[in-house]
Amino acid sequence: MARVKHQPAPRKRSKTTATVTPTQERKKRRNRPGTVALREIRHFQKTFKLVIPAAPFIRCVKQITTNVSTQVSRWTPEAVVALQEAAEDYLVKLFEDGMLCAIHARRVTLMKKDFELARRLAGIGRPW
Repeated sequence: MARVKHQPAPRKRSKTTATVTPTQERKKRRNRPGTVALREIRHFQKTFKLVIPAAPFIRCVKQITTNVSTQVSRWTPEAVVALQEAAEDYLVKLFEDGMLCAIHARRVTLMKKDFELARRLAGIGRPW
C-alpha cells in the first residue's frame, strides 16, 4: 500500500507582516507627551530671531501709542525692533519666574497665580 504524504497546513500571516492595501493607511507615528515641547524649547533657545510676528506687534504699539498720546504718531523701525526685543525679553523672564513659582508649588502647570506671584516678588506692576 502506498503511503500518502501529509502536507503541512498553510501558515497564517501575522498582523505585523500583513501588507497594507491602498485604501488602508498606516498609523501615524506619535511622539510621547512632552517630546515635541522639549524639541521646540531647544530649537527656540538656539535661535536668536524674534518670536512675536512683527506686523501684529507694530499694530499693537501704534494702538497703545494713540491711546496714550496724540503727539507721538510715528516710530522708527529701529525703535520698534528695540521695543520688541525688550518686550520678548520681559516675557521670557516672566515665564521663567512663573515656572519657578509653579515648580516650588510642586506643579508642572503654569497658572495665573504663578505670574502674579512672580510679578509681586520682582516688584513689577501695582504696589501690593
